[in-house]
Amino acid sequence: MSTGKSEELEHQGKVALVTGGARGFGRAFGAALAVRGARVVLADIDADAAAATAAELRADGASVEGLACDVADEEQVNLMVQQITASHGGLDLLVNNAGLHSAAFNKPSEEIGVAGIRRLFDVNVMGVLICSLAAKAAMRGRPGGAIVNISSSAAYANRTAYGVSKLAVRGLTASLAREFASDGIRVNAVAPGLIFTDTIRKELPAAEAQRVLGQQILQREGREEDVVDAVLHLLSSRASFVTGETVRVTGGFALSL
Repeated sequence: MSTGKSEELEHQGKVALVTGGARGFGRAFGAALAVRGARVVLADIDADAAAATAAELRADGASVEGLACDVADEEQVNLMVQQITASHGGLDLLVNNAGLHSAAFNKPSEEIGVAGIRRLFDVNVMGVLICSLAAKAAMRGRPGGAIVNISSSAAYANRTAYGVSKLAVRGLTASLAREFASDGIRVNAVAPGLIFTDTIRKELPAAEAQRVLGQQILQREGREEDVVDAVLHLLSSRASFVTGETVRVTGGFALSL
């Protein structure tokens, strides 16, 4: 992860909300934003985990708090954003990271069932929409407003309901970018490929990992910081003329024209 002096101050004084922030990528995004001076709110459906992660990051001197929130629940999201606005005066940055992505959703729709697919889309798609709409009012009038949605390389394959949900995130990103532009808010997305986190190393069969690596153009394992750096860039002033885009961080796995 880049740590140049100017980058360390990139988000000084900004208020950032990261959904699904208790663990994994959400925790990494929140930690990186805090290092760069942002006041970070980690929202997660697991209230205890959000509070614990926030406490860990505060121990390192970061300005971080954890809040409980189900991103698919419009009332909860609106109350959360109101609380953030009351505490911090508004919101500048949003990372729509919360999502369902376990092996349970990477299978045929008939196996998942209608109820499972409805929940998948409630979180992965409606959650992005609900959080973005709630954040828009809190961002209005504040310079440098930016939203980054987390899509997936699966959005370019569309083999499962999970991939279709992430394809919808790409579509929402373009749509919301157009809608939010008049308020000076940029909306982009990042689509990670296979990123070798500790969880992936434990859960992914070796044969599947080799299959994906064999389809990448860059023959190395994707790292967590590859995705974090892409998100940080899109949230920064260096991307001030970029909106409506989905940046693929896949080592060339999802390359297409």
